[in-house]
Amino acid sequence: MTLLSNTPKVHRQAEQIQADTHVHTEFSGDSETPVRRQIDQAVRLGMTEICITDHHDPHAPSQIDFNLDLERYVPAIQAIREEYRGRIKVRLGIELGLQLHLTEELARLTSTYPFDYVIGSNHFVDQMDPYFPAYFEGKTEEQGYRRYFEATLKRVQGISDFDVLGHLDYVVRYGPNQNRDYSYKKYGDIIDPILKNLTETGRGLECNTGGYKYGLGHPNPAEDVLKRYLELGGEIITIGSDAHEPKHLGFDFARARRVLKDIGFRYYAVYESRKPHFYSL
Repeated sequence: MTLLSNTPKVHRQAEQIQADTHVHTEFSGDSETPVRRQIDQAVRLGMTEICITDHHDPHAPSQIDFNLDLERYVPAIQAIREEYRGRIKVRLGIELGLQLHLTEELARLTSTYPFDYVIGSNHFVDQMDPYFPAYFEGKTEEQGYRRYFEATLKRVQGISDFDVLGHLDYVVRYGPNQNRDYSYKKYGDIIDPILKNLTETGRGLECNTGGYKYGLGHPNPAEDVLKRYLELGGEIITIGSDAHEPKHLGFDFARARRVLKDIGFRYYAVYESRKPHFYSL
C-alpha cells in the first residue's frame, strides 16, 4: 500500500517544470559552484522552486571527501532561503549515500536536521564507485550492472530514511558501453523488486536528467523503468538535473516533461518538510 491511497491534490502549473530538486553546490565534495549561482540560474530560467541536495556519503571509499559539513550547510541554506524569499522558494535537501552499515547514523541524521527532501542514492558498491573504470575490472558489463542493482535492492530494503530513490540506473552512465546493451527487460528481475519496495513504502522515484547530459539519450532511470514504476502503482516522481554547475541546471527538463507525460504520469512532486506536493505536468 502506498502513501497515496487517494488521488493527491494537484496544483496547476505553467507549461514547464518549475522546480529542480537535485542540485549540488560548493558544499558537495565534487562541486565548486556557489549556492547563489545555482539559485540565480534557477531564477533566470523562470523556476519558482529549487532544492539544494548536496552529497553526504559518510566514510565513502573515495579520494573525494563526501562528508557534508552539516553544521555549516544547514544554517547556510536556511539563511539563503530567507535572502531569496519572495523571488524563489529555496528548499533544504540532501543526497544521502545509502550504505547498510550506516543505517542508524542516517536515521539519526534525518531526524536531527529539518530537511525538506532526502534523496537516497547508491554510489558505492564493493568499496568502488562505478564512475571509475576500476569498478568494471574483472567482471563483464552485465555483471557490473547486476551487482549494482543487487546492492541497491538490499539498501532500499534495509534503509527507510529517505523520500525518493535517486538515479536508479546511475551505473549505466559509466559502463563500458553505457546503455547500448542495457534495457529494463534485461534486468527487470532485479529492478522490479526495487520498484515494488518503493511503491509499497510510499517512496518516490527520481527522473534524473543527468542521463541526457551524459549522452545516453535517456533519463536515469530509462523510460521503461519509469513506465514500470507507474504500472506497479508508483505515483511519486521528482525531477532533478543533478547539476554541479549552473549550465546544467534544469537540463533538458522540457524533454523529461514530454517523456513523463507520454508514459502516463500526470504530475510530479516537490517536497516540503518531507511531504510531497504535486504539480501538473
